[in-house]
Amino acid sequence: MCRHIAYVGPAQPLGRFLVEPPHGLYRQSWAPRHQQYGTVNADGFGVGWYADADPVPARYRRAGPIWADQSFTDLTRVVRTTALLAAVRDATLSGADAEAAAAPFAAGTWLFSHNGAVRGWPGSLTALSRTLPPEDLLSLEARNDSALVWALVLARLRGGDEEGQALADTVLEVAAAAPASRLNLLLTNGDTITATAWGDTLYYLTRPGGGTVVASEPYDDDPHWQQVPDHTLLAASRTDVLLTPLKEPAETRTPSAKEPVT
Repeated sequence: MCRHIAYVGPAQPLGRFLVEPPHGLYRQSWAPRHQQYGTVNADGFGVGWYADADPVPARYRRAGPIWADQSFTDLTRVVRTTALLAAVRDATLSGADAEAAAAPFAAGTWLFSHNGAVRGWPGSLTALSRTLPPEDLLSLEARNDSALVWALVLARLRGGDEEGQALADTVLEVAAAAPASRLNLLLTNGDTITATAWGDTLYYLTRPGGGTVVASEPYDDDPHWQQVPDHTLLAASRTDVLLTPLKEPAETRTPSAKEPVT
């Protein structure tokens, strides 16, 4: 379910990454090439971007399919930015949250998206939800798995964790509580991109002339796209990408032939 993309680098029109490429996010809404779960991402979409001299991003989100919004391509043609995060949504479960359920979620300087699904939602995360302050639960933008995962990440960020630590610890915690969940998370602060590959596809591209793109799947056939291994934390700037393996919680792993079964 879902496809998402983030970019940091020299200023470019939004459409350069979302609409113009032959397999950009716009086309991925009905014809993704690498999506393993679901086929059509028509349950909402959104894009967040950063304007000059303003660290707080703007967002444009809608409840319906991206191709049904006649204003979207005009917007992406003229708005330029040095950083963006965008997503198209295939809902895990139907609900009444509409636009509020569409990524990117936002707080302060951060934009966030979740590509995947929490297995056993909502019961599987009942215990984890109790670790959040009541005001955090009451202020959730939507009543879906992605919104709660974002609340768990945000609590760590507000507690002082670095972006990579916040994403990694949240993924490991949710994976232990809800084994077999798909937890590809994407976060930007306007300067860097942090992401996890956990159960679904993730790629990155360092562009000639500067700039890094991280996406669920390549938007073109450039041979320089690199796939991120599963169970990996990615940290990217405009010029560098660092990959760090994430260890799967013991509770979710299938023992190998050499491991004793207890």
